[in-house]
Amino acid sequence: MQVFLKQVVHPADLCFKLPDNVSLEEGAMCEPLSVGVHACRRANVGPETNVLIMGAGPIGLVALLSARAFGAPRIVIVDVDGYRLSVAKELGADEIVKVSTVMQDVAEEVVKIHEAMGTGVDVTFDCAGFSKTMSTALSATGPGGKVCLVGMGHNEMTVPLTPAAAREVDVIGIFRYKNTWPLCIEFITSGKIDVKPLITHRFGFSQKEVEEAFETSARGGTAIKVMFNL
Repeated sequence: MQVFLKQVVHPADLCFKLPDNVSLEEGAMCEPLSVGVHACRRANVGPETNVLIMGAGPIGLVALLSARAFGAPRIVIVDVDGYRLSVAKELGADEIVKVSTVMQDVAEEVVKIHEAMGTGVDVTFDCAGFSKTMSTALSATGPGGKVCLVGMGHNEMTVPLTPAAAREVDVIGIFRYKNTWPLCIEFITSGKIDVKPLITHRFGFSQKEVEEAFETSARGGTAIKVMFNL
């Protein structure tokens, strides 16, 4: 027999009350959203920061929403998947650029990125973390800009670090997030960020539905965020 508890004991300093106009689903989305918020804080994104995002998966999309909430005037997002790019466009990306997985295409794709941005790239978020995405990020970011490594696809990479250092591009990293929940709740409460479009699939909590939910998430496709409803 399954028994679901209505109450859970949890440290008070790790609990945050949701306002009445924020649903439980939106509250749950504060976790992935926190990654984008933390990345924007680390990279000092603001109203004068043009942002490039490598990867239009769930984390790339929350980086997009966060960068806009922090005031970024222009955001370009890059991916290999046309569907994900279309979602990014619907969520407010100014331009999208479809790229390949071939390292030899980096130089040509950087030109396309610069054309799409129309001005210099101040901050790039690599939300994939592969050698090619990081190489593209370092090559596309303008002098004095920042590249923030968010994704962790590869443990070791071969990247054009010397040319980036010659342009004084800073490389920073993040790991998860820190002290982000109050700001995430504020963004959602105020309407600056709408996380609801990221929830693409919903499942119950039976054994069959849980298995189906994880399979749906693993397949990718049209799935962005999969939500369980108790």
